[in-house]
Amino acid sequence: MALANIAINLASVGSNFPSSIDKLKNSSIKAQINLRVSRNSLVKAVQSSSVESDTGKWARKRRPQNVDGDFFVDHTCIDCDTCRWMAPQVFTRVGEMSVVYKQPTSSEDRLKALQALLSCPTSSIRTEVPPPDILEAQETFLIPVDEKKLPGVYHCGYHSEKSYGAASYLIIHPGGNILIDSPRFTEKLAKDIETMGGVRYLFLTHKDDVADHAKWATRFSCDRILHSEDVEICTADVEMKLEGNGPWSLGDDIMLVHAPGHTEGTVCLLYKPLKILFTGDHLMMTESGLSIAEMYNKYSVPKQVDSVQKLIQFDFDWIIPGHGRRIQFKDVQEKNTILEAFVREKYKQYSSSYK
Repeated sequence: MALANIAINLASVGSNFPSSIDKLKNSSIKAQINLRVSRNSLVKAVQSSSVESDTGKWARKRRPQNVDGDFFVDHTCIDCDTCRWMAPQVFTRVGEMSVVYKQPTSSEDRLKALQALLSCPTSSIRTEVPPPDILEAQETFLIPVDEKKLPGVYHCGYHSEKSYGAASYLIIHPGGNILIDSPRFTEKLAKDIETMGGVRYLFLTHKDDVADHAKWATRFSCDRILHSEDVEICTADVEMKLEGNGPWSLGDDIMLVHAPGHTEGTVCLLYKPLKILFTGDHLMMTESGLSIAEMYNKYSVPKQVDSVQKLIQFDFDWIIPGHGRRIQFKDVQEKNTILEAFVREKYKQYSSSYK
């Protein structure tokens, strides 16, 4: 399919500032005050530098909850869950942060631990000695999500702290590849993506996970897609702004579904050939079960529940979120049953929000 033939169908288918400080009338008093402020600032700067240095050293030390051994997580962990779903054989959660609960004993487990180390948005996963096989681990990116069931769909790794460690994915598409949400920009990853055919579209599910979108757009001259309700100063120059309630089509096999709730402009991407729904922060599987992450909601929890209900009408049996674990349903019927039960429970929970 020629690139020129693929285009977004933009028509729907179906504070007070603090007051300024008064000027000092006495210039000698002003000079004395400036001198004292200058000296005090210098002392504070020296003290602050010392404290930050000590704090930084402590933060990078091994958390005591880690088991003995080479791999460990330090105190800078932001509890984004990346390592725990990428290498569950090695990492778990203790005290609202990740830890190593079992050192990798097989080559497969070690590779997954190294992939998690490279993907950690805050570089909080470390080793006691430099890993001699780190370059080999780098060469395994992009990581196939499931080579047999989902050919041509890859996890990019290299999560960004700017998006709180959200995952991004690449769909290899005959009409031009689609990057879903922005990973941390590294030239190594960019070259890997380039060998796969580059990027035609950078689809941004919502405003939280845009990360290094501008660098990726510059590197690949790709068109960025974001709903207009989620456009902010940092994304004001995105090439394609979705308007209205959708859905919108991206070629014949991709549908963009408006799912307001987490943010006003959240949009999911439905890849029809493989029946995958990329949900961003709209719907995910966490360690405790199916979730809409209410505590991080930035618009309306009741509307987010409504948007989950809307998803039941679509044909998919995979959910691939930005945060949390992927979900594979046995079939569409199982998907519908689970989502219907989830929505019913949420409606009961938030019934006071409805008239």
